[in-house]
Amino acid sequence: MEILNVIVAAIAGFALGAVWYMALAEPWMDAANIKRGPDGKPEGGQDPKLFAMTFVLQLIVAGMMRHVFELAGIDTVGKGIVAGIGIGLFFISPWIGINNLYGGRPAKLTLIDGGYATLACGVMGLVLALF
Repeated sequence: MEILNVIVAAIAGFALGAVWYMALAEPWMDAANIKRGPDGKPEGGQDPKLFAMTFVLQLIVAGMMRHVFELAGIDTVGKGIVAGIGIGLFFISPWIGINNLYGGRPAKLTLIDGGYATLACGVMGLVLALF
């Protein structure tokens, strides 16, 4: 049953990412300096393998979060949400910031990507604590 809640948590994080990045597509593409075609979409389109690999990486995050939650005794929805937000805000977002600093990318990109990481981990924490 543990693998099921990890899969559901990854799906929830992935779905949130679809909504987040659809809502913030324009500012994200500007901040990430994505070249666009005449239709306004990224040049070359998006390879479906990108989405598959993204989901695999979401599974890895959800799996590790489940492991950490088990070790830490995080067993309520409130604790799951707070721990998830903490992981996104204090572990993942700073790492995104470091990468963007060295890449010379704008702080706006860190805020968009870090905001997603924080919310997605919060949602994953919620899902993991429900099971």
